[in-house]
Amino acid sequence: MGNHALYQDGGLDAPEIAAAIEQAIKPRQRSPIYWLIVSGAVLVAAIVLGTVLAINNFRERTLLSSERELENTLLLLTRHFDQQLRDWQVAQDDAVASVRALEAKTVKDYVRLISSDDFHRRLSNKVRALPYVGAVNFFDPDGKLVNSSEIWPVPDINVSDRSHFKALKYGAASLQLVVNPVHSRVTGTWTTVFARKLVSAKGEFVGMVSRGIEPSRFEAFFASLALGSDAAISMFHADGTMIARYPHVDSMIGRNFSNGPLFQGVLRHANYGSRLMVSPVTGQKQVGSVRKLEDFPIVIIATKTVDAALKDWYEQIRMLVLIAFSASMAVVLIVWFIVRRLMSQHQAARQRLMLEKQRLDTAVNNLKQGLLLFDANHRLVVVNRRYAEIFHLPRRDIAPGCSLRDIMEVLRRRGMFKGDIESYCLNALNLASDSGSLTTEIPDGRIIHTNFQAISGGGWVSTFEDITERQRTEERIAHMARYDALTDLPNRTMFRDHLETMLRQSEPLAVLSIDVDEFKQVNDTLGHFVGDELLVAIAGRVSDCMEPGDLVARLGGDEFAIVRHGVRERADLIPLIERVHAAIRLPYSCVGHRLNVDASIGVAVSPCDGSELEGLLRNADLALYAAKGSGRRTYRFFEPEMQVRAQKRHDLEMEIRSALARQEFEVYYQPFVDIKTKTVLGAEALVRWRHPERGLISPADFIPIAEETGLIDQLGSWVLKTACHAAANWPERVRLAVNVSPVQFKGHTLALNVAAALGSSGLPANRLELEITEAVLIRDDEEALAILHELRGLGVRIALDDFGTGYSSLRYLQLFPFDKIKIDRCFISNINEPHGASHIVKAVVDIAAARNMTTTAEGVETAAQLDALRRLGCDQMQGYLFSPPQTEEALAHIVASAEHSIIKLH
Repeated sequence: MGNHALYQDGGLDAPEIAAAIEQAIKPRQRSPIYWLIVSGAVLVAAIVLGTVLAINNFRERTLLSSERELENTLLLLTRHFDQQLRDWQVAQDDAVASVRALEAKTVKDYVRLISSDDFHRRLSNKVRALPYVGAVNFFDPDGKLVNSSEIWPVPDINVSDRSHFKALKYGAASLQLVVNPVHSRVTGTWTTVFARKLVSAKGEFVGMVSRGIEPSRFEAFFASLALGSDAAISMFHADGTMIARYPHVDSMIGRNFSNGPLFQGVLRHANYGSRLMVSPVTGQKQVGSVRKLEDFPIVIIATKTVDAALKDWYEQIRMLVLIAFSASMAVVLIVWFIVRRLMSQHQAARQRLMLEKQRLDTAVNNLKQGLLLFDANHRLVVVNRRYAEIFHLPRRDIAPGCSLRDIMEVLRRRGMFKGDIESYCLNALNLASDSGSLTTEIPDGRIIHTNFQAISGGGWVSTFEDITERQRTEERIAHMARYDALTDLPNRTMFRDHLETMLRQSEPLAVLSIDVDEFKQVNDTLGHFVGDELLVAIAGRVSDCMEPGDLVARLGGDEFAIVRHGVRERADLIPLIERVHAAIRLPYSCVGHRLNVDASIGVAVSPCDGSELEGLLRNADLALYAAKGSGRRTYRFFEPEMQVRAQKRHDLEMEIRSALARQEFEVYYQPFVDIKTKTVLGAEALVRWRHPERGLISPADFIPIAEETGLIDQLGSWVLKTACHAAANWPERVRLAVNVSPVQFKGHTLALNVAAALGSSGLPANRLELEITEAVLIRDDEEALAILHELRGLGVRIALDDFGTGYSSLRYLQLFPFDKIKIDRCFISNINEPHGASHIVKAVVDIAAARNMTTTAEGVETAAQLDALRRLGCDQMQGYLFSPPQTEEALAHIVASAEHSIIKLH
């Protein structure tokens, strides 16, 4: 319909046109049958909706009733235990008062009187009046047990390492009572300790009086409350540690549940409350209620499964559903009988009405396409509103009875047609007889698609659709499928297609794989908007370096690629590489930021480095990895050795995965000792791989690959758990040190893994020492520090390993209070040389001493090194001078021998 720019293609099928016309002539008035059916459907829907609402209402009321029942139970429990513990508080106050009443002038006098047999008899007589709780124990200022209401003489027990003793001794003067769940060293079971501070008449710290309550004491009272078989009552310390539970589950006592839904969802905002939740213990949906004691840091939780709470509700809904179903079926049957009768009465009338309104309703003004309907004499019968809208015509300009030629004259006068009218009409009639179509570009630039379809009895119908946006969208989609949306460079798809075409033509060419160095740092620190601007600038500069025939593509992220044709020798590419490097290295100004970046480039040349697409691209990537491995900011041509190294690395990765499955890894232990006394203070866990063919493999060969592939997380968790179980059998004074990889900090599960290892092994948290390197803190200080504080919250010690080998070590000593600094072996090896590192070691020792940190020297191999470290004030040493890494059995023998020597010494 414009400038002869028309072409013919397949037209619409006759059934499609017939269906469109039939749809257009349907009467708009809804019949009574329709409204009857709608009314019946609405009534059934109302019945169903009402039933659903009633069911839901009953369910909510049932759950609310269960919550109230649990809350009432907890109110009874908390009042009971508040009273019981207040009674104990009175007894403890009496014990504290009796100590103050002693006629003693010094702390030693107090300890002597408290330790006497007479004080034991008086204490036992007082405690017999309070049978609800366990023994009353007195400890001196050094944490040693000196008297007990139940045991005399008292055993040799010291609790100076317990957190409640430390809190009373070193905490605020106002702190008088501490409640702490611990693993009793007397009974061997979990016990809740209520500890009070003992002070003299002068206010001096004399010691501590404590009383322990075992879980069974609480659980006996829980059992007296009939809540049903699917209910449970648990008592927790305010920090989330389970004290008691009924029904009793031994493995759960002592575990921490502070991340549970009731702790996080209720106790963070109030002292009591209820909620629906998924149990962290059983995984079942439960109704749970929680309440804190008023005067003590104790929380009681009562739970009941949702299924048990809704037992009666299930019986109610069965009856409601049955009634609703019966009512709905009655409505359906009534409507069906009425509709059947009405349909038989109005069938003939509807048919006559359809025949009379057929021509009037043929004008389908609700179609998205414009429509012209011509009769057998080629006269217009119907024109719809959309046709006039498409061509910007007033409706009065086209009326039924005019011919196609008349319509085209109108279009030409309105500036919507500039071609030859005779030719167009002849072509349109031919298309109408053959059911074809044509696409036309009209003078205002829009594209109109026209379908022609003959109809039975003569005549024809044509539909018109404005496809301008659709066609332009398709063109944009086609462009986007082959070009990068950000830089408008060819994308990976077009790059591969182009390269594959060139390789099929056997044309010599080169592929340059480019990776922008420092881009991730820009993206992470300044944001993606600045990063995108930088990529656009880099794309422009690289494109400016190209010659005619070259192809530059962005493959994704900060990765670009160049295809250069006609390359005969590698030397021909060096000028191009240097231009690209020089262009990328120039400073950038992006959104007000001045940036400097560089690039690593890998080059593969066809056919010598590969004549197939995948092989050539793989070799270019291997060359890129070699460039990045050489310190970045350089380029490398592909060499066959790169493929060999890559294959060896892949094979080693597969072997590591198999070794984990076959349990080929072993844990060795290297002791670290006190430099002055040579006492064994602990041992560092070191993983070894016992390969079935190559024997023991050094960690230096497999740890880097495990870190790159993420396998270090699984391996590290196994080492931690294995070492904790081994250390649980060592003497209490011997600590365990375990290295933690920076990769393990990325998963956010390190603290959970440590807690799980401590819980399953029974190793006290203060005997575990985690060694981290500065690399943990370099990338994300805030996140890493948060995880370190979580670990410190568990009670474990944190050591900074390989100190001095990074570039910002002193800053990290300010960010986090480490327990220990490990001086790297590179400073120890030349400590006795004239220009050695003795002054560096001395500075580290002084810094650590000023911040109350212990220092451990690694790699001590000679007596001279040990003497130097002793003179410099270093606390501990570790190395082959004392012992190489040992198996678990050998270390146990060393520790036992050292322990025996210490006993003899004392």
